[in-house]
Amino acid sequence: MASSWTWKKAIKVGAAAATAGGGGCALLYLTSVYNSDRKKEQVQQKLAASGLNKRPSKPLPTRADQLNSLASDQFDVLIIGGGATGSGCALDAASRGLKTAMVEYDDFSSGTSSRSTKLIHGGVRYLQKAIMNLDIEQYKMVKEALHERANLLEIAPHLSFPLPIMLPVYKWWQLPYFWAGIKAYDLVSGGDCLKSSYILSKSRALELFPMLKKNELKGAIVYYDGMHNDARMNISIAISAVRLGATVANHVKVVDLIKTDGIVSGAKVRNQLTGEEFSIKAKSVINATGPFTDSIRKMDDGQTRDIVCPSAGIHIMLPDYYSPSNMGLLDPATSDGRVIFFLPWQGLTIAGTTDTPCPVTNSPGPSESDIQFILSEVKNYLTPDIDVRRGDVLSAWAGIRPLVKDPNAGDTASLVRNHVVHVSDSKMVTIAGGKWTTYRAMAAETVDEAVEAAQLGVGPSMTDGLLLEGAHNWAPTMFIRLVQDLGVDTAVAQHLSDTYGDRAFSVGKMAGLTGQRWPIVGRRIHQEFPYIDAEVRYAVKEYAATAVDVIARRLRLSFLNVQAAEEALPIVVSIMADELGWDKEEQDKQTEDAMDFLRMQMGKDLNKASRDNIPVSLTKAEIAEYVKRFNALDDGKKGYISINDIRKSLKSQGEEVTGQQIHELLNELDANHNGQVEVEEYLQMMSAIKSGTVSHSRFAKMAEMDYKSKKYGEHMERSGGGV
Repeated sequence: MASSWTWKKAIKVGAAAATAGGGGCALLYLTSVYNSDRKKEQVQQKLAASGLNKRPSKPLPTRADQLNSLASDQFDVLIIGGGATGSGCALDAASRGLKTAMVEYDDFSSGTSSRSTKLIHGGVRYLQKAIMNLDIEQYKMVKEALHERANLLEIAPHLSFPLPIMLPVYKWWQLPYFWAGIKAYDLVSGGDCLKSSYILSKSRALELFPMLKKNELKGAIVYYDGMHNDARMNISIAISAVRLGATVANHVKVVDLIKTDGIVSGAKVRNQLTGEEFSIKAKSVINATGPFTDSIRKMDDGQTRDIVCPSAGIHIMLPDYYSPSNMGLLDPATSDGRVIFFLPWQGLTIAGTTDTPCPVTNSPGPSESDIQFILSEVKNYLTPDIDVRRGDVLSAWAGIRPLVKDPNAGDTASLVRNHVVHVSDSKMVTIAGGKWTTYRAMAAETVDEAVEAAQLGVGPSMTDGLLLEGAHNWAPTMFIRLVQDLGVDTAVAQHLSDTYGDRAFSVGKMAGLTGQRWPIVGRRIHQEFPYIDAEVRYAVKEYAATAVDVIARRLRLSFLNVQAAEEALPIVVSIMADELGWDKEEQDKQTEDAMDFLRMQMGKDLNKASRDNIPVSLTKAEIAEYVKRFNALDDGKKGYISINDIRKSLKSQGEEVTGQQIHELLNELDANHNGQVEVEEYLQMMSAIKSGTVSHSRFAKMAEMDYKSKKYGEHMERSGGGV
């Protein structure tokens, strides 16, 4: 009774607060909606008149064609950096009719732009600060971000969608406080509001998010922000720029700037894949290199002060059972004051982010302490029924966020809240800071400055409402046509539709026969994920040039599950070798580079170290049992288990596996890489499983079944099949 009374009282307090300013708020909201609708109508009329929103039909130029153009043509604008902002600048410039070039040191979105929290958001906490501090600039920043959020969901509906995010409430006073703040977020959104927020009772909150900790939970508030596939979104922006005539190339590094009469007029570059160097001529140069901003600024002026303060954000991937498939979670105040998001993404669960000062590097990696921090915070919000295990971390990565100081200000000590656009004495334009959501607005402002600095004489930005690659003829039901017309399975069809939009048919037509009754085409490169062979071939047409380009940015496999990425790597390299003509030496190099990437940047080494460093903490009875299992597998009592032992055991259990799968089984435990498993390695693995540092092991399950089969003289039944 008391609980019900308190709940009703909390609602009444919130309602009273809302009613006090209700009339004015309603008028502001309706005015905002009207203005937003009117502006959208004007934008669509402008784009229709320009013809920019017609679906391009010409094939993409090859990478070789792009490189030849860069070396021989004169450009209006050269953009350095192929992340979200750089690609946005290329699209903005091309849509204005400027002859545009863009080069990227690594791959499009290989840096910060592929390592985000995957949210498209206005910034709930920024709005809170704007209201509490009466800060009009912060308010404008949130207002702009909310418009850009809505715009991004409209121009790439296949890649982005509204996601409900739950804010659990564990104290009664927080309910009206949080509710007022979230409703203000809706109000400021106006006509750009995705969906209206709402309050949930405790029982309803647990129904929608059953993994939530029940003790002391009072209720929850749900609000909406956007979510997307960040790397694919970035690549789509770059490809959209190419469709409008831009010349772009990845794996091209700027080694120096070219100046004419003291004005930056191009850049000397190096093809990172061949070592060839050449010059690119341009009337204006834009520096959009994120964390590497200062290195390009120093090419322009060696005495300039650094403006970037890099900060690392760590994310981890967890299995799907850690969160509902259609509801995220926000922890607004962790143990050290940082915000943690807990979100469903690509069929799994993403948790992050941390915020730690770091050096600028081309290969940022996660730290074990940050992984443990995230796991600890996740544990605080989940029911004790769920054992939050280190072994459930499928991958982990770091992204460098380039916080910046304003070089235009007299006081360069404090960080800016948003982004900075700076024009140097030599007319080079630098864009730094900001966030993923506002990439388009940042790009428009940057190109405006470049147009003015170089007197290029073109009109304003045309990218508000400009559809991105794949969006023109896409519909939510397109995947059904893919199933019916091409013969791919439903999960693959849904993935192709949600990734490539109306270009999914072009991808699907490149798929090979499966040799099965169903699906007819679309051989998966890994059985746990809906990625198929055709996507690797299509990635090459979209300028993927290395194995890492594919497993990290085109397929996202390395971000989702580092072990699965390693297992799919041979197939990826083989298909790319066919497309690009790689010989055996190049295939080996690509495999080695990809493995280094997985080990250092995707958390593979940390996962292995967390397992290997666990002390063997088994009871005498457990050790005796596991030694018996080991000895049962060790045919001939050699003192170790070999590949032949594994093959013989699987055959006796009626399992048919490939040579690659047998090697994968061995490599789970073969810590010293000598091609055999010693008893110490086996006991280490069993101890890691017991502690939760490892979630499961195929080798351990095989040894258990082999022992029981020999002990009881019969095959043991199990579900699932395979290894």
